[in-house]
Amino acid sequence: MAQIIQWFPGHMAKAFRLMRENLKLVDVVFELVDSRIPESSRNPEVDKLIGNKPRLLIMTKADLADPDQTQAWKKHFEAQGYTVLVLDTRDPRTPQLVTKAARRAVEAKKAAQLAKGIQDQPIRAMISGVPNVGKSTLLNHLVMKNVAPTADRPGVTKKVAWLKTPTKLELLDSPGVLWPKFEDQNIGMKLALTGAVKDTIFAKDDAALFLINFFREYRPEAIIERYYLNDNIFDQENVDVLLSITSKLGFKDDYDKASERILNDLRKNKLGAFTLDLIEMKND
Repeated sequence: MAQIIQWFPGHMAKAFRLMRENLKLVDVVFELVDSRIPESSRNPEVDKLIGNKPRLLIMTKADLADPDQTQAWKKHFEAQGYTVLVLDTRDPRTPQLVTKAARRAVEAKKAAQLAKGIQDQPIRAMISGVPNVGKSTLLNHLVMKNVAPTADRPGVTKKVAWLKTPTKLELLDSPGVLWPKFEDQNIGMKLALTGAVKDTIFAKDDAALFLINFFREYRPEAIIERYYLNDNIFDQENVDVLLSITSKLGFKDDYDKASERILNDLRKNKLGAFTLDLIEMKND
């Protein structure tokens, strides 16, 4: 039986309480989602917390995701009434793109304030998202200096802080927050694969088998080409495919080591750009 994935350390519970307390201070919430898992990386508890507050839904890491899927998800979210920005956070235009999109998201609120004689004030925004979604990287781009620690692992930011940008944004950063229980373990696995959950929380062979099964339908040639497998390898069961990869990598029967290699290859985009949340599955 596959291991149950769950990760909700104390600092996340504290961060969620602070988000609730500070929500009234902001004009808009920047909800960051990972373009590789645009639905699975949306925290249902944060979604309920935001409620009717204006939000800007920012799809991060777009350079790592399937571009067709990203555009399909963008249209899906826009159809739900969200202001959506697709972002490669390394893009030098990031500060201008985010500020312009934030202004669109709060347009109605700012117009109402102006009608009451309240002059144009900086836009105050809370940044939210799951761990490792790219919040600190985005913040550093917006503030135009390294003010938030970054790393390609979850749990780096552990406190709430206000930061000002040259483009008249005032940003409330917060740690990446998951939710106490994943009702669907597929969501837990997708979060684990993309680095939102600590690697010590889940079994690497479960992750590798999940990926092999996914690529079997999604893009089998990515696995075949990367690991020099026979064209008909997917006639076999997932476990046998993993054992073949293990052998090809020269790891003999050490499938744990091979599983870790597959996971690292995925995260380093050596299997190509990918999206684990397929829009067609959402629409079925």
